[in-house]
Amino acid sequence: MTDAEHPDDEQERKATTDPEAPRASDPGPEPPASNASASDPAVTSTPVASQEPPAPDSEPAQPAAAEPSAAEPEPIPATELEEVELVPRAKPEIPGADLIPDIVPDTQEFLDAEAKAAAEAEAEAAALREQEPEDLAQPIADAAIDLAAGARYTATGKRKTAVARVILKPGAGTYSVNGKTLETLFPRDTLRRVIRQPLETVGYESRMDVVARMHGGGVAAQAGALRHGISRALIEADPHLRGELKRRGFLTRDPRVKERKKAGLKKARKRPQFSKR
Repeated sequence: MTDAEHPDDEQERKATTDPEAPRASDPGPEPPASNASASDPAVTSTPVASQEPPAPDSEPAQPAAAEPSAAEPEPIPATELEEVELVPRAKPEIPGADLIPDIVPDTQEFLDAEAKAAAEAEAEAAALREQEPEDLAQPIADAAIDLAAGARYTATGKRKTAVARVILKPGAGTYSVNGKTLETLFPRDTLRRVIRQPLETVGYESRMDVVARMHGGGVAAQAGALRHGISRALIEADPHLRGELKRRGFLTRDPRVKERKKAGLKKARKRPQFSKR
């Protein structure tokens, strides 16, 4: 290198002689466009507003004070509150004693005539049932029996297997059954009262004697047969007594008897114990 040649001159000379050397006036290669801008032409670049930090001297805004809601009630002062004592409910001694009864008035109207007639019939039957004990206790006042010296009224009474043939005649009210007194043959007072019922009903218990022959049955059956025979003998003495004696049940022959034993059973219905295995 000579003194006359300068380094800058040498570089300029190489640039003019080398065609592949880059020129100073040629611009550089352009950078590739972004995928978003190439694929979507609608997307355009928008300038981003510059965010400046708040000034240090500015004070933050104070939130507004919450206004009281109009729907909230005002608190009641403690002085106005009254203490209420809860009294426990007393349990009644009798269950249901504190309840008010629902009484149906007597002027209740019936829906139809049939219901009214049924109610009236039931009321009459109840009244008769209440009056029956009093009527049965009173003797028959219209009995008219001939008490001549030779009067005899005979009849036969039955109960179960007992049969009593009875003779009524004027007397002092004595009973002779198979030649024995009533107290001897029937020691139970209830049976003696059953036998005396027919004569006490007509009011001749002290004016007629009873003579009876009896067989079969036990003492209870014989007492029922004797009462049945005395009642039928009174019908022979006065036929007008039939209605009153029948209403009291003295003329009805009691059909209840012991049921017969069946073959294979111990009694009428009692069976031997059954064992499956």
